[in-house]
Amino acid sequence: MKDRKSLIVLALVAVIGVVATGSSSARTTSHRGGTLKLLANAAGGTLDPQVNYTLQYWQLYQATYDGLLAFQKAGGSAAFNVVPDLAASYKITNGGKSWVFTLRKGIKFSNGRPVTANDVVASFRRIFKVKSPTAGGFYNGIVGAAKCLKTPATCTLAGGISGKGNTVTINLTAPDAEFKYKLAVPHASILPASAPPSDAGSTPIPGTGAYYFSSYDSNKQLVMKRNPYFHVWSQTAQPDGYPDQITQSFGLTVEAQVTAVENGQADWGYDFPPADRLNELGTKYAAQTHLTPLTAFWYAPMNVNIPPFNSLKARQAVNYAIDRNALIKIFGGPKLATPSCQVLPPGFPGNKPYCPYTKSPGTTWSAPDVAKAKQLVNESGQKGAKVVVISANDEVQKAVGVYLASVLNEIGFKATEKAISGNIAFTYPQNTKNHVQINVQQWYQDYPAASDFLHILFGCESFHPGSDSSINMAGFCNKPINAQMNAALKLENTNFPKANAMWAKIDRAVTDQAPMATMFTPKHLDFVSKRVGNFVFSKQFYWLVDQSWVQ
Repeated sequence: MKDRKSLIVLALVAVIGVVATGSSSARTTSHRGGTLKLLANAAGGTLDPQVNYTLQYWQLYQATYDGLLAFQKAGGSAAFNVVPDLAASYKITNGGKSWVFTLRKGIKFSNGRPVTANDVVASFRRIFKVKSPTAGGFYNGIVGAAKCLKTPATCTLAGGISGKGNTVTINLTAPDAEFKYKLAVPHASILPASAPPSDAGSTPIPGTGAYYFSSYDSNKQLVMKRNPYFHVWSQTAQPDGYPDQITQSFGLTVEAQVTAVENGQADWGYDFPPADRLNELGTKYAAQTHLTPLTAFWYAPMNVNIPPFNSLKARQAVNYAIDRNALIKIFGGPKLATPSCQVLPPGFPGNKPYCPYTKSPGTTWSAPDVAKAKQLVNESGQKGAKVVVISANDEVQKAVGVYLASVLNEIGFKATEKAISGNIAFTYPQNTKNHVQINVQQWYQDYPAASDFLHILFGCESFHPGSDSSINMAGFCNKPINAQMNAALKLENTNFPKANAMWAKIDRAVTDQAPMATMFTPKHLDFVSKRVGNFVFSKQFYWLVDQSWVQ
């Protein structure tokens, strides 16, 4: 950031804005109506809620789809509370292995069809049939899941799920303290039994939320309209929304998005504003700018199964060489991010500060150690190896990719940067057929548990070669560490504090193995137009777009 003082101003005014987001104003009919206009540099890929794994669309799914359970639609930390949604109630029996749900009556999909137990059963089978990214991480504990993971097309979850009347029972192979969270994320959305058994792509699937996706062109626009069959059954799980229509248009650069919001031509841009616009937002548009701390991290996963990063020393060299302050400057400055070396972000369950990749190893990062990095490259036998750094093509991520390539060149590799469309920047590196060596990524929590970072991103169960749904982009499958992860998951059922102590050790072990280079933990900046009212920021889903009105 060129003007450090202006960034401090931004942070101060944004904090004031965040304080005001903790509660929603009383709902009045005078605020209903209009179109909320959102922008993004690129579409977020498939629209299928059981396949898509991007913040971009998860932020919208909370208003379009429902699960048996839901995260409370509220500001702040209350958003981590899990409440009944399509289920009116539930009970846990059989020593924690059987979950019995009583479905609400009278709920319909946006195509007018009533929700039945058959839809619920079919939806859980579909998680495996479409090879959902979390099928092996979130739902592998359901009875019959092991067989479904091996032969997805014929998945029946025999003995794992059944429905009769308005009752649905899910049986687990073992108690799972995190299962309530897993039932509340979009991958567990309840869809019509007629939903296709493969990724629906750009074809919208009917949902039960206050809105439905009426059209989707990944080159132009996504349109959400009011669900004519929706009625409020739970204000905490699925409240009614204010706008009549919500659109997200694609194609504008981040610079153009900021300008469009300033001019009132749009209401918000998904992509993070470039650093050279922050002074402008923090001064002239302070009342429209909201800054919020996140449980998230920016990282560069390295493919541990192909050269040069099949060498531990090569991976560690990258970690030592990165100047995290330089990356934070690209992102927007020290008020918007904090340097980090480990997986778990500050304040998150299981976090114990740890940073071995710095000139003064300890709990915090201080400075890069380029000499150490060069030494490790020499020892790895990978000096001179060709490396392509993949990133999304928006201004900030591309700049991060260019920086990483320059660092790799400095320490002995022959690196180039390749920016690809944001529409595929998340899925392309997941598929081993694309032979991605290193790429720029971000991870935002699905729910507040250490496993959601460590087990999902670096567990053996999340690695699926040849699939676009392989969230373990590093292909990291360390059997001893994975055994510790599964032991920690089991321990959560009886003692969360002890389990989190285990996760802290696992975090250190994964960091030492360096399947990624962690760069920093970010804060989230939302810049909205003057006509947006009732800005509510959920720590789970971020800005609750449907809970704002347009004047």
